[in-house]
Amino acid sequence: MLADDAACNERNSFAGSVYANPGRHLDLYGENIEVDYRGYEVTVENFLRLLTGRLPPSFPRSKRLLTDSSSNIFIYLTGHGGNEFLKFQDNEEVSAHDIADAFHQMYEGGRYNEIFFMVDTCQANSMYSKFYSPGILATGSSVVGENSYSHENDYDIGVAVIDSYTHYVLEYMEKVNKTSRLTMADLFTSYDVPKIGSHPGVRSDLFDRPLGPEHPMNEYGRGRGWTVEGGGEWVGREMEAEKRGRGLREALITDFFGGVVEVDVDGEGTDSPSY
Repeated sequence: MLADDAACNERNSFAGSVYANPGRHLDLYGENIEVDYRGYEVTVENFLRLLTGRLPPSFPRSKRLLTDSSSNIFIYLTGHGGNEFLKFQDNEEVSAHDIADAFHQMYEGGRYNEIFFMVDTCQANSMYSKFYSPGILATGSSVVGENSYSHENDYDIGVAVIDSYTHYVLEYMEKVNKTSRLTMADLFTSYDVPKIGSHPGVRSDLFDRPLGPEHPMNEYGRGRGWTVEGGGEWVGREMEAEKRGRGLREALITDFFGGVVEVDVDGEGTDSPSY
Protein backbone atom coordinates (compact mmCIF):
# COMPACT_ATOMS: atom_id res chain seq x y z
CA MET A 1 0.00 0.00 0.00
CA LEU A 2 1.47 3.33 -1.11
CA ALA A 3 -0.63 6.41 -0.51
CA ASP A 4 1.52 8.60 -2.76
CA ASP A 5 3.12 7.48 -6.04
CA ALA A 6 6.44 9.20 -5.35
CA ALA A 7 8.28 7.12 -7.96
CA CYS A 8 6.19 8.59 -10.79
CA ASN A 9 5.55 12.04 -9.34
CA GLU A 10 6.48 14.84 -11.74
CA ARG A 11 8.67 16.41 -9.03
CA ASN A 12 10.84 13.28 -8.94
CA SER A 13 13.87 13.80 -11.18
CA PHE A 14 14.58 10.05 -11.06
CA ALA A 15 11.43 8.62 -12.60
CA GLY A 16 10.52 5.12 -11.48
CA SER A 17 12.86 5.20 -8.47
CA VAL A 18 12.76 6.25 -4.83
CA TYR A 19 16.21 6.45 -3.30
CA ALA A 20 16.82 6.07 0.43
CA ASN A 21 19.53 8.73 0.47
CA PRO A 22 20.92 11.54 -1.70
CA GLY A 23 23.86 9.33 -2.72
CA ARG A 24 21.45 7.09 -4.74
CA HIS A 25 22.90 3.93 -3.22
CA LEU A 26 19.62 2.12 -2.54
CA ASP A 27 16.48 2.26 -4.67
CA LEU A 28 13.57 1.56 -2.33
CA TYR A 29 11.23 1.01 -5.25
CA GLY A 30 13.50 -1.51 -6.97
CA GLU A 31 12.57 -3.95 -9.70
CA ASN A 32 10.66 -6.45 -7.54
CA ILE A 33 8.25 -4.10 -5.75
CA GLU A 34 4.57 -4.78 -6.34
CA VAL A 35 2.09 -2.10 -5.28
CA ASP A 36 -1.38 -3.57 -4.85
CA TYR A 37 -3.07 -0.47 -3.42
CA ARG A 38 -2.02 3.02 -4.46
CA GLY A 39 -3.27 6.59 -4.23
CA TYR A 40 -6.88 6.90 -3.16
CA GLU A 41 -7.21 3.13 -2.82
CA VAL A 42 -5.21 3.52 0.39
CA THR A 43 -8.02 4.09 2.88
CA VAL A 44 -8.62 3.03 6.44
CA GLU A 45 -11.49 0.81 5.32
CA ASN A 46 -9.42 -0.96 2.67
CA PHE A 47 -6.53 -1.45 5.10
CA LEU A 48 -8.74 -3.02 7.77
CA ARG A 49 -10.62 -5.15 5.23
CA LEU A 50 -7.30 -6.38 3.85
CA LEU A 51 -6.17 -7.48 7.31
CA THR A 52 -9.41 -9.15 8.33
CA GLY A 53 -10.23 -10.68 4.94
CA ARG A 54 -13.67 -9.08 4.85
CA LEU A 55 -13.72 -8.68 1.07
CA PRO A 56 -16.30 -9.60 -1.58
CA PRO A 57 -15.80 -12.89 -3.45
CA SER A 58 -15.10 -11.01 -6.69
CA PHE A 59 -12.09 -9.21 -5.19
CA PRO A 60 -8.83 -10.11 -7.03
CA ARG A 61 -6.24 -12.29 -5.30
CA SER A 62 -3.59 -9.59 -5.77
CA LYS A 63 -5.52 -7.35 -3.38
CA ARG A 64 -6.00 -9.99 -0.68
CA LEU A 65 -3.81 -11.00 2.25
CA LEU A 66 -3.60 -14.73 1.58
CA THR A 67 -2.48 -15.91 5.01
CA ASP A 68 -3.44 -18.65 7.46
CA SER A 69 -2.60 -19.85 10.96
CA SER A 70 0.97 -20.74 9.94
CA SER A 71 1.79 -17.30 8.48
CA ASN A 72 4.21 -14.80 9.99
CA ILE A 73 3.29 -11.27 8.89
CA PHE A 74 5.34 -8.07 8.91
CA ILE A 75 3.27 -4.86 9.01
CA TYR A 76 5.03 -1.51 8.61
CA LEU A 77 3.26 1.85 8.87
CA THR A 78 4.68 5.32 8.40
CA GLY A 79 3.24 8.77 7.86
CA HIS A 80 1.74 11.60 9.90
CA GLY A 81 0.36 10.57 13.26
CA GLY A 82 -0.07 11.34 16.94
CA ASN A 83 -1.23 9.78 20.17
CA GLU A 84 -3.03 6.55 19.13
CA PHE A 85 -3.75 7.56 15.52
CA LEU A 86 -2.17 7.53 12.06
CA LYS A 87 -3.45 9.66 9.19
CA PHE A 88 -4.50 8.26 5.83
CA GLN A 89 -4.49 10.74 2.92
CA ASP A 90 -4.65 13.63 5.40
CA ASN A 91 -8.44 13.27 5.66
CA GLU A 92 -9.05 10.21 7.85
CA GLU A 93 -7.31 8.34 10.63
CA VAL A 94 -6.82 4.78 11.78
CA SER A 95 -6.72 4.44 15.55
CA ALA A 96 -4.80 2.12 17.83
CA HIS A 97 -8.15 0.56 18.79
CA ASP A 98 -9.02 -0.06 15.11
CA ILE A 99 -5.79 -1.97 14.50
CA ALA A 100 -6.04 -3.87 17.79
CA ASP A 101 -9.56 -5.05 16.95
CA ALA A 102 -8.54 -5.99 13.39
CA PHE A 103 -5.66 -8.07 14.75
CA HIS A 104 -8.05 -9.84 17.11
CA GLN A 105 -10.36 -10.67 14.22
CA MET A 106 -7.32 -12.07 12.40
CA TYR A 107 -6.46 -14.18 15.45
CA GLU A 108 -10.01 -15.49 15.81
CA GLY A 109 -10.09 -16.28 12.08
CA GLY A 110 -6.75 -18.12 12.04
CA ARG A 111 -5.13 -15.57 9.74
CA TYR A 112 -1.67 -15.48 11.35
CA ASN A 113 0.85 -17.35 13.44
CA GLU A 114 2.87 -14.30 14.53
CA ILE A 115 2.80 -10.61 13.62
CA PHE A 116 5.71 -8.21 13.71
CA PHE A 117 4.30 -4.68 13.81
CA MET A 118 6.58 -1.68 13.16
CA VAL A 119 5.43 1.95 13.08
CA ASP A 120 7.35 5.17 12.37
CA THR A 121 5.43 8.36 13.20
CA CYS A 122 5.25 10.91 15.98
CA GLN A 123 4.23 9.24 19.27
CA ALA A 124 4.48 5.94 17.40
CA ASN A 125 4.58 3.65 20.43
CA SER A 126 1.00 4.62 21.30
CA MET A 127 -0.16 2.79 18.16
CA TYR A 128 0.49 -0.63 19.70
CA SER A 129 -0.67 0.24 23.22
CA LYS A 130 -4.15 -1.25 22.70
CA PHE A 131 -3.14 -4.64 21.28
CA TYR A 132 -4.60 -7.60 23.16
CA SER A 133 -4.20 -10.62 20.87
CA PRO A 134 -1.46 -13.24 21.28
CA GLY A 135 1.52 -13.69 18.99
CA ILE A 136 2.21 -9.99 18.31
CA LEU A 137 5.62 -8.34 18.62
CA ALA A 138 5.66 -4.57 18.17
CA THR A 139 8.14 -1.73 17.93
CA GLY A 140 7.85 1.98 17.23
CA SER A 141 10.01 5.02 16.67
CA SER A 142 8.99 7.36 19.50
CA VAL A 143 7.32 7.49 22.91
CA VAL A 144 4.10 9.36 23.69
CA GLY A 145 4.69 13.11 23.55
CA GLU A 146 7.74 12.78 21.31
CA ASN A 147 8.21 13.65 17.63
CA SER A 148 9.72 11.28 15.09
CA TYR A 149 11.95 13.09 12.59
CA SER A 150 12.85 12.84 8.95
CA HIS A 151 16.35 11.96 7.77
CA GLU A 152 18.42 14.25 5.54
CA ASN A 153 16.75 16.09 2.69
CA ASP A 154 17.29 15.23 -0.97
CA TYR A 155 17.75 18.66 -2.52
CA ASP A 156 17.31 17.34 -6.07
CA ILE A 157 13.64 16.66 -5.36
CA GLY A 158 13.13 19.03 -2.43
CA VAL A 159 11.90 16.63 0.25
CA ALA A 160 13.17 14.15 2.80
CA VAL A 161 12.84 10.72 1.21
CA ILE A 162 12.97 8.65 4.39
CA ASP A 163 12.44 9.09 8.12
CA SER A 164 15.35 8.78 10.52
CA TYR A 165 14.15 5.70 12.40
CA THR A 166 13.32 3.87 9.18
CA HIS A 167 16.68 4.88 7.67
CA TYR A 168 18.67 3.27 10.47
CA VAL A 169 16.47 0.16 10.64
CA LEU A 170 16.89 -0.27 6.88
CA GLU A 171 20.64 0.26 7.20
CA TYR A 172 20.77 -2.54 9.76
CA MET A 173 18.53 -4.84 7.74
CA GLU A 174 20.76 -4.52 4.67
CA LYS A 175 23.26 -6.86 6.38
CA VAL A 176 20.67 -9.55 7.11
CA ASN A 177 20.25 -12.42 4.64
CA LYS A 178 18.10 -15.52 4.67
CA THR A 179 20.74 -17.59 6.48
CA SER A 180 21.33 -15.00 9.22
CA ARG A 181 21.07 -16.05 12.85
CA LEU A 182 20.57 -12.47 14.07
CA THR A 183 17.68 -12.17 16.53
CA MET A 184 15.04 -9.53 17.10
CA ALA A 185 17.09 -8.55 20.16
CA ASP A 186 19.99 -7.73 17.84
CA LEU A 187 17.74 -5.45 15.82
CA PHE A 188 16.26 -3.69 18.84
CA THR A 189 19.61 -3.14 20.55
CA SER A 190 20.94 -1.55 17.36
CA TYR A 191 18.67 1.45 18.01
CA ASP A 192 20.90 4.52 18.44
CA VAL A 193 18.93 7.33 20.07
CA PRO A 194 21.33 10.19 19.23
CA LYS A 195 21.22 9.20 15.55
CA ILE A 196 17.49 8.46 15.39
CA GLY A 197 16.53 11.57 17.36
CA SER A 198 13.76 9.83 19.33
CA HIS A 199 13.28 6.95 21.76
CA PRO A 200 12.07 3.74 20.07
CA GLY A 201 10.01 1.28 22.06
CA VAL A 202 9.35 -2.46 22.11
CA ARG A 203 6.31 -4.45 23.19
CA SER A 204 6.77 -8.19 23.65
CA ASP A 205 4.30 -9.14 26.39
CA LEU A 206 1.92 -10.69 23.83
CA PHE A 207 4.73 -12.56 22.08
CA ASP A 208 5.51 -16.08 23.30
CA ARG A 209 9.17 -16.42 22.33
CA PRO A 210 12.26 -14.73 23.80
CA LEU A 211 13.67 -11.92 21.68
CA GLY A 212 17.25 -13.17 21.92
CA PRO A 213 20.08 -13.98 24.32
CA GLU A 214 20.02 -12.57 27.84
CA HIS A 215 22.78 -10.18 26.90
CA PRO A 216 22.48 -7.55 25.44
CA MET A 217 18.65 -7.35 25.62
CA ASN A 218 18.72 -6.90 29.39
CA GLU A 219 20.49 -3.61 28.76
CA TYR A 220 17.95 -2.43 26.19
CA GLY A 221 17.33 1.30 26.49
CA ARG A 222 20.13 1.98 28.96
CA GLY A 223 22.89 3.07 26.59
CA ARG A 224 24.15 6.41 25.31
CA GLY A 225 21.42 8.94 24.72
CA TRP A 226 18.55 7.07 26.36
CA THR A 227 16.70 9.40 28.73
CA VAL A 228 13.42 7.52 29.20
CA GLU A 229 13.04 6.64 32.88
CA GLY A 230 13.67 2.98 33.64
CA GLY A 231 15.88 2.35 30.60
CA GLY A 232 13.76 2.76 27.53
CA GLU A 233 10.18 1.75 26.85
CA TRP A 234 9.94 -2.03 26.69
CA VAL A 235 6.61 -3.57 27.66
CA GLY A 236 7.28 -7.20 28.55
CA ARG A 237 10.83 -6.77 29.86
CA GLU A 238 10.02 -8.63 33.06
CA MET A 239 8.71 -11.68 31.11
CA GLU A 240 11.82 -12.26 29.05
CA ALA A 241 13.74 -14.38 31.59
CA GLU A 242 10.75 -16.68 32.09
CA LYS A 243 10.45 -17.22 28.33
CA ARG A 244 14.12 -18.19 28.10
CA GLY A 245 13.67 -20.50 31.09
CA ARG A 246 11.02 -22.44 29.16
CA GLY A 247 13.58 -23.21 26.46
CA LEU A 248 11.57 -21.52 23.71
CA ARG A 249 13.28 -20.79 20.40
CA GLU A 250 14.59 -17.26 20.10
CA ALA A 251 12.88 -14.97 17.60
CA LEU A 252 15.10 -14.58 14.55
CA ILE A 253 14.86 -11.61 12.22
CA THR A 254 14.44 -14.08 9.35
CA ASP A 255 11.26 -15.41 10.99
CA PHE A 256 9.61 -12.27 9.60
CA PHE A 257 11.85 -11.27 6.70
CA GLY A 258 12.57 -14.59 5.02
CA GLY A 259 10.09 -14.38 2.18
CA VAL A 260 7.04 -13.85 4.40
CA VAL A 261 3.90 -11.96 3.43
CA GLU A 262 4.19 -8.21 3.96
CA VAL A 263 1.64 -5.44 4.36
CA ASP A 264 3.48 -2.15 3.86
CA VAL A 265 1.35 0.93 4.45
CA ASP A 266 3.41 3.96 3.49
CA GLY A 267 2.26 7.52 3.93
CA GLU A 268 3.66 10.53 2.15
CA GLY A 269 7.31 11.50 2.57
CA THR A 270 7.81 14.13 5.28
CA ASP A 271 9.94 17.09 6.09
CA SER A 272 10.97 17.12 9.74
CA PRO A 273 9.18 16.57 12.02
CA SER A 274 6.85 13.89 10.61
CA TYR A 275 3.59 14.56 12.48
